[in-house]
Formats: sequence, structure tokens, C-alpha cells
Amino acid sequence: MGRTFSYILLVIALPAAAQIYKYTDANGNTVYSDHSPDGVKAQPVELPPLNSVESQPPAAPPVDAVTDEQPRSAYEVLELTNLPTSEALRANNGTFTVNVLIKPRLQGPHLFRLLLDDQPYGQPGNVPVLQLVNIDRGTHSLAVQVISGENVVQQSPTVTFTVQRVHKP
Repeated sequence: MGRTFSYILLVIALPAAAQIYKYTDANGNTVYSDHSPDGVKAQPVELPPLNSVESQPPAAPPVDAVTDEQPRSAYEVLELTNLPTSEALRANNGTFTVNVLIKPRLQGPHLFRLLLDDQPYGQPGNVPVLQLVNIDRGTHSLAVQVISGENVVQQSPTVTFTVQRVHKP
């Protein structure tokens, strides 16, 4: 059976224009070949035409009924993590990191950009761990944007938090 399966694979792999022959070898096995062997009675095999499927052009993304525009590609999940929301963030020197949870992962030319108190903070980057340095004590808002060049692809929900720092006179 293994040998027959191999021959069937051979038949499938051969070009469509090639002639296929079927014969029985000296051991009584049925053999398929692309040529008729010398001294052996071989029968040509008529193959049905190959199945083919016309390729379809990709469907256009849906159009927003309100704006009459195609929506931008969006990430399923985009949010900041590692920030306390119910208690103060203790950062004596005002330096701390936040993480970005994103699904699927950041694509191609997209970058992360933090918004601290609704203003861009730091340099855009592609690493989902972002550091904030020397942030003043008090209440702040923070969000992360996914950008492509200067265009905002998507923005996370804004998180409000309080930084607690030790004040030295």
C-alpha cells in the first residue's frame, strides 16, 4: 500500500501535459510511470481534467455608515498596565515604568507614544515597557497611542493615577 501511495503522489506531482502509464512489475505490483518501460505491456492512463478555482479579489473593508469612511485597522487590546488606580504610586524620584498590553503585537511601522496629562511624553518606540522620569507628585493622566508617522492609529483608555514623592527641604 505504501508503494501505491508513493506512485499516486508521483502521478499528482507530474505536469498536466505528461502521459501516465500503468503496468504490473515482476513482483506483481501495480506501477505508475511517466514512460512506458521496454519489454512490458503498459496501458496509458486517462486522467480527468484538473480542478481549478478562480481566485477572488480581496473584499474591501466595511465602510462606516456615519462617516462614509473605511475604518482604520485597530488592535483588539491596547491598554496600560502596572499602574495603581486606587492608591498612590510611590516613586521617590518620580521615575517608574508602565507596561503596554497589546493584541495582536505591534505591527510594522507602528510605534508607541505616551500621553502624560494629554501631552506627548518621551520618544515614540516599539518596546511595550515605557519609562517615565522625574514625574512631579500629584494626580496625572496617562494613555498610550499607537502611531504611524504622525497619524494616530489607536489610543488606549486614559488612566488617572497619583504620584507620591518624598519631599526633601
